[in-house]
Amino acid sequence: QVQLVESGGGLAQAGGSLRLSCAASERASSRFTMGWFRQAPGKERELVAAVSWTSRYTYLTDYADSVKGRFTISSDNAKITVNLQMNSLKPEDTAVYYCAMATSGSVPPRIADIDSWGQGTQVTVSS
Repeated sequence: QVQLVESGGGLAQAGGSLRLSCAASERASSRFTMGWFRQAPGKERELVAAVSWTSRYTYLTDYADSVKGRFTISSDNAKITVNLQMNSLKPEDTAVYYCAMATSGSVPPRIADIDSWGQGTQVTVSS
């Protein structure tokens, strides 16, 4: 099974920035999706952003409406990594963020599409 190792996260003030990174141990398929989900206490896990590699050099991205214009997802196919730059953070962005990979390459990926999950990293935004 593919292992996903996350880094980043932590504490930020409202309006601040944080960056999350995730590296996969292997590429399970030539076309795959990597992305970030988050889960706040008492809420369901939701997609934040995802990138789907359609070929070696091209990809599609998708964002939750709540983060459009504030978060930017990027990925390196050769290194099998995905990053999430989070700017203009809001207290409602507070959650555990999970890196995820779907070998189906679906975009946006549903939770049922996800084959591998990271361990999760806490993001806390204070007001």
